[in-house]
Amino acid sequence: MKRILFIVSLSFLVFAASSCNREEAPTNIILLIGDGMSFAHVQAGIISSETPLNIEQFRHIGFIHTYSADNFVTDSGAAATALATGVKTNNGYIGMDPDGNPVRSILHIASDNGLATGVVVSCAITHATPAGFYAHQPSRNMTEEIALDILDAGVDVFIGGGRNHFENRQDGRNLLEDLEQMGYQLAFSMEEVMEAGSGKLAGLVAGGHPPRYSEGRGNMLPDGTEKAINILNRNPGGFFLMVEGAQIDWGGHDNDVEYIVNEMHDFDRAVGKALEFARNDGNTLVIVTSDHDTGGMALHGFDSETGEVTAGYTTGGHTGLMQPVFAWGPGADAFMGIYENTGVFDRMLAAFGFSRN
Repeated sequence: MKRILFIVSLSFLVFAASSCNREEAPTNIILLIGDGMSFAHVQAGIISSETPLNIEQFRHIGFIHTYSADNFVTDSGAAATALATGVKTNNGYIGMDPDGNPVRSILHIASDNGLATGVVVSCAITHATPAGFYAHQPSRNMTEEIALDILDAGVDVFIGGGRNHFENRQDGRNLLEDLEQMGYQLAFSMEEVMEAGSGKLAGLVAGGHPPRYSEGRGNMLPDGTEKAINILNRNPGGFFLMVEGAQIDWGGHDNDVEYIVNEMHDFDRAVGKALEFARNDGNTLVIVTSDHDTGGMALHGFDSETGEVTAGYTTGGHTGLMQPVFAWGPGADAFMGIYENTGVFDRMLAAFGFSRN
C-alpha cells in the first residue's frame, strides 16, 4: 500500500509539473474509450488494416495503471468512474467513492461550467462505461436507476442502445415522456439520429445493446460521433464528448480475434471523425484510451495475404495490464508518462482550467 501511495503521489507531481500551458488550453475535449482495448488489440487492428489507422497519427502517448480500490483487476464500472471522476472505487460501483458517496464527473463539471456535453456508445447508454460519466449507483446492474440519472445529469446529446431501460420499466414509468418534456429530440434509429436538428438529442437506437459491427450495426459509432460533434459544437462555450467502442471488450471476453479486429476498425473510424474535427477546429483535445485489458491477448501470427491475425489468450475476463493513452491537440503533452487512470480526469480538468468543486 505504501508503494501504491508513493506512485500516486509521484504521478501527481509529474502531472503538476507537465500540465498544459493555459495559452494552449482546449475549448473542447473528446475522450474516446476502447473498452477492453490493450496493446495487442491496437496492434491487431493496425496490422490487419489495408490502410494506416487513425490512431497511428498520435504522437503523445502514455500509460495508465487500472487497478480499482478493492481489486488489482478492475471492472468497467470502477474503471469508468476513475477516468470520469478522478476517484478510484470498488468494482461494480458507478460514480461513487468506495464509501458509497457520489462523486462528480468531468461531464458534470463541464456542464456546470457552461459546456455542452455528450455520450456516444456502441452498447446500451446505461452500460457501465457511459454510466460512469453521468450516474451515481452502488451497482452497475441497476440499469433502470442509471437511466433515471441521465435525466438529472445535463447530458445534451446521448446516442446508444438501452431504450428498454427508459420505457419498459418495472416501475411503470416512461422516461421517454420525461425526455420529451425536457426538450429532447427522440430518435430511435440512426436515420432519425442523423436527421435531427440542433438542440438536445436522445438517440436510443436499440432496445438493448446494438448488434456487433459484423452483424449489421453499420456506421453507428463514427456517424454518431460526427453527429454529436456537430450539435455540441454549436455551443460557443465549448463541449465535452465521451465516445466508447464498447464491443472490443466483448470480443476479448469471447477470445475472438475477428470480433476484436472488426470492432477496433469501427472504433478507429470514430477516432478519425474526432481527429478530422480537431484538425479543422484547432482548439480541441482528443484523447484515446482504454478502461482495462480484456482477454490477455497475445499475437502469435499474421498472414499478410489474407490479413488474418492469430492470437492466444490468458483469460476470458479482464487483466491488470497497464493501458495506453493517446493524445492529440492543445495540452496533449500532459498525457505522456506513466500514471494512474485517475490522472486522465486530473489532466482533463487542468486542460479545461476547471476546479473539482
